[in-house]
Amino acid sequence: MELHRICTNGSCHISCGPLTDYYIPDYILKPDSEQVTVDSVPCCPVVVFINSKSGGQLGSSLIKTYRELLNEAQVFDLLEEAPDKVLHRLYCNFEKLKSNGDLVATQIQKSLRLIVAGGDGTASWLLGVVSDLKLSHPPPVATVPLGTGNNLPFAFGWGKKNPATDQAAVKSFLGQVKGAREMNIDSWHIIMRMRIPQEGPCDPIAPLDLPHSLHAFHRVSACDSLNLEGYHTFRGGFWNYFSLGMDAQVSYEFHSERKRNPEKFRHQLRNQGTYAKLGFKHSLNHLSSRNISQLAKVKIMKRPGSQWEELTIPRSIQSVICLNLPSFSGGLNPWGTPGTRKVQDRDLTAPYVDDGLIEVVGFRDAWHGLILLAPNGHGTRLAQAHRIRFEFHKGAAEHTFMRIDGEPWKQPLPKEDDTVVVEISNLRQVAMLAIDPCRSKSVNEPSSPLCHSHEDDDSNSLEDEDEWEDGRKKFGAAATFKIPDEVDIAHLS
Repeated sequence: MELHRICTNGSCHISCGPLTDYYIPDYILKPDSEQVTVDSVPCCPVVVFINSKSGGQLGSSLIKTYRELLNEAQVFDLLEEAPDKVLHRLYCNFEKLKSNGDLVATQIQKSLRLIVAGGDGTASWLLGVVSDLKLSHPPPVATVPLGTGNNLPFAFGWGKKNPATDQAAVKSFLGQVKGAREMNIDSWHIIMRMRIPQEGPCDPIAPLDLPHSLHAFHRVSACDSLNLEGYHTFRGGFWNYFSLGMDAQVSYEFHSERKRNPEKFRHQLRNQGTYAKLGFKHSLNHLSSRNISQLAKVKIMKRPGSQWEELTIPRSIQSVICLNLPSFSGGLNPWGTPGTRKVQDRDLTAPYVDDGLIEVVGFRDAWHGLILLAPNGHGTRLAQAHRIRFEFHKGAAEHTFMRIDGEPWKQPLPKEDDTVVVEISNLRQVAMLAIDPCRSKSVNEPSSPLCHSHEDDDSNSLEDEDEWEDGRKKFGAAATFKIPDEVDIAHLS
């Protein structure tokens, strides 16, 4: 859509068009553009981020349609420009315009909503940037399912099937975004620290290309407060899940194969079938993955300020998944809803997305995951925790596999030392946009389910441990973000 400027006496006016509810004028998006007078302020201004590689050819097609309907300058291909640079430029311009008394800029900033189209890793990348900005009122995010799992969109009512890309479908989606409600969710900080190995690398090894989530999971700089001499320290963040073990290994092999042969992975259902085959292959070959208890000692802190307690992991468990949202592996819920006995005996609750707790679930193998397809099916519930720590055993393995929000990597482990530690802790909250039916539940919602009648027989054994020094500041996705000296940061945070 193109808005027409009408110039009289040196001032420019913009006439209304069919999608003016969402349209942002050039001078807001481009700091060097001429300021214009706007006839009406958009009630739902949006900035759209699309991964053109996601969904086969759908990403590129979506970009074309959004640019036809909106200002081209408010639709970004993430392969061409990173979201931290876009939002950095936009919010600095907001402050400049507001300082000049621009009421339109003020209103657009207040009502701004973000749309991100891509896989879970793409959405996590954007959420990391928004979180790092530490705005007093961060813009809420709507997610378009354009990946294989699409757990983030599914958890908030946006579905899990790749969308249509024609103008009618995009207009319908924009209408849903305008009517969506905001919902806060917890975000989680992850830190990994290990001694510098005497030989070999220790950086995360991505499947042929750096996953989007690993833009936010990186080695800290020498001037970072978390940096320790003689150690390598990495940190990042996630919103959906972190997994360790066989689950991440299967995902790594899937992504590697897709990178090698992208022409074979252009259809969502075929991708999901290939993924399932890889999982079953590993289930038949138990030697391909170490049991978690062989790899690491696991400790949890149940509530803020409480002591560390050791968590007993059954020897059969090959994957541990730390869940923030009730959606995993394409919409399944490994935690389920604990029955009355579990609520009373083990202090387990329903999986709320804003309670500061993460759900820790175990799986024996891929076949075990099939139980999720049954009514009330769930994995092995291990714990709910405010923080969780994995301490890897000396010489247990040369490497292990990890995954953040759909993006896997192979993690080399030093052979000569047992100080490799991965710790996850609650950080802050970000705002999502949700529509019905929304799977995610808030602890503040009166309608949230407290318990159901189904039970399980899992058990755990805990004992107190000393606390390891915590350190967390930011996700790192916007490491280059810097407010210019002339901008008053008090307006931003």
